[in-house]
Amino acid sequence: MAGPYTAFGGGPGATVLDRAVAWVVTALVTTKFSLLFSFLFGYSFVLQRRSARRAGAAFAPRHLRRTAGLFGLGLLHAVLLFPGDILMTYAVLALFLYGLRKLTPRAALRLAAGLVVALAALLLAYGLLNVALTEPLTPAEYAPRVAHTVADYRGGALSVISAHLRELPSMLRADLLYAPDLLAAFLAGLAAAETRLVERRGRDRRWLRGVVVRWLPVGLAGGIVTACCAGRPLDSRWFLVGHAVAVLTAPALTASYACGLLLLVRGRAADVLAAAGRMALTHYLTQSLVLALVFTGYGLALYDRTGTAAVVAGCLVLYGLQLAVGHALPARVRYGPAELLLRTVTRARRPGPEGPASPGERRSADSRPVR
Repeated sequence: MAGPYTAFGGGPGATVLDRAVAWVVTALVTTKFSLLFSFLFGYSFVLQRRSARRAGAAFAPRHLRRTAGLFGLGLLHAVLLFPGDILMTYAVLALFLYGLRKLTPRAALRLAAGLVVALAALLLAYGLLNVALTEPLTPAEYAPRVAHTVADYRGGALSVISAHLRELPSMLRADLLYAPDLLAAFLAGLAAAETRLVERRGRDRRWLRGVVVRWLPVGLAGGIVTACCAGRPLDSRWFLVGHAVAVLTAPALTASYACGLLLLVRGRAADVLAAAGRMALTHYLTQSLVLALVFTGYGLALYDRTGTAAVVAGCLVLYGLQLAVGHALPARVRYGPAELLLRTVTRARRPGPEGPASPGERRSADSRPVR
């Protein structure tokens, strides 16, 4: 959202610091946390089904309403704030997840593994052909399109929306390409919830350490290869090869992060993160709103005027503020505004007054992010 080159450390003439920050973000962050949220989405699917059963309500209508609500929010988000929206993709894949809900945990994991391997093979084959048969792109080749995009994002509100609509088809095609990876994470979450993995292993420190020790090196190695292919020293032709490696190894780093957090985050810090999880959808949309006000013609119009390092620092500050606000709000309200809206649509009625969340409830499995 900050500029056409931000994810790559800037365009021609970018500073060493900006390129280094982009390289580290690609190696350690990109795709890893989206997989974690996708896993939690699949996990929450089972929790919602159990909740509907306890309430004596039919699950299918609830799920369809929730899916429609997610899609509607995603469409508005994509058109008005950020064309790289993920909510519409989640909504569509949630329908596939409903169709696969009767799979046994083992069958779900096998299908997930098959989807990951198939996508990685496709990306690797196409990426190697790209390396063998094409030449690296030069700045002069994409400069006219970049100039047009920059002008639109620095223009007025209608100009920004026009840019979003122009970019939306390519974003949706990318979502379609990587949909198998997200569905695989949904299925892994489904299997974990069916086997009550968090309840069984979430406090087993020996098991958690074992996951980190075994899989962190694999994930880090894959992240380094991905960053080399996406930035430097390799050129743009290697981009898809790097993403093939990411598809295979990012789950290892994601699992290591999740288990590492369970090992390290206790007490008050755990409450802060749990509160953020309860408001994950609100935080996601708020991040897009703030960044749109900073970088587009909606506000300061700093698009393509800020280096990658400054953007990352600003994002960390923003998330820190969200953690603080999210921790304070549950003492007064139970849901964030986006969560309340989605919950109202899902249940076809406004949730009744249930009071603030207690610390124990904040740590409960029902407080998983909805993203």
